[in-house]
Amino acid sequence: MSAKTYDKQNPAFYALLVALVVMAIGPIFMMLTTSLKLNVDITSDTSSLLFMPTLHNYETVLCDYLWYEAPNVDYCDKTFGRALVNSLIIALISTALTLVIGCMAAYAIVRFRFMGRDTVSLTTLMMRMVPPAVLLVPVFGIWTFQFGLDGTRGGIILVYVAMNLPFVIWILQSFIVQVPIQLEEAARMDGAGPFQVFFLVVLPIIKPGLAAASIFTFRVAWNEFLLANALADRNSRTVPVTIVNSLTEYDIDWGVIMATGMLLAIPPIIFTFVASRQIITGMTAGAVKG
Repeated sequence: MSAKTYDKQNPAFYALLVALVVMAIGPIFMMLTTSLKLNVDITSDTSSLLFMPTLHNYETVLCDYLWYEAPNVDYCDKTFGRALVNSLIIALISTALTLVIGCMAAYAIVRFRFMGRDTVSLTTLMMRMVPPAVLLVPVFGIWTFQFGLDGTRGGIILVYVAMNLPFVIWILQSFIVQVPIQLEEAARMDGAGPFQVFFLVVLPIIKPGLAAASIFTFRVAWNEFLLANALADRNSRTVPVTIVNSLTEYDIDWGVIMATGMLLAIPPIIFTFVASRQIITGMTAGAVKG
């Protein structure tokens, strides 16, 4: 009878693990507790973990979308609520457009034979390496003086699609290459057209790749600040831009800012959870019990 032996871990390993957990969860916990405090409690010298929780800050942020009238909100500022809607619209539409265009372009690069195909594939990846700060001045000039797209959601969406498209094409190429060409040939022999082969045969197989690309694209569009700050106006600002613009030298409403930050973190978490389930489903779809 063999006995299992376990190597005793160094205490420093557990200390490092605890430190990493505290560093990861600590800021989120502080942001949550601060969002549940009044400004009097936040700025008080005796501020601590012992306080009376309140939803006043969340009611202030979402005052325009509440189904009841918040008794403690004297004036409803629609800035943060409007920014949340703008962020959702811009992130979702830009993600959808990037995936649609990206998967078609990736399929064309992998399956079709044309001159300069390898050059196109390499160029798309090199374009993603360009820092957004380099594109700030030319994009602002073209969007403002030539196309008149500054201050619109559509202008920001187009920038995000162009910025994320190279990476999506690159990551989907690796998934499409793994799709057996025999499946597509069999579908064509059964009378399927090019679009039927693409949408009914190829896309279901590369679901994990689409999910991974959607997570990356959504998070970039949701958190991006530099280009949105330059192109957005008062009515099209996203949440990151609104949070930064609310910081002034005269007044900083930390409770509202922290509540907005907590709301800002919820959609990416939900989107990542839903998309990650597609990744797991795609990876286990072909599993066979032994």
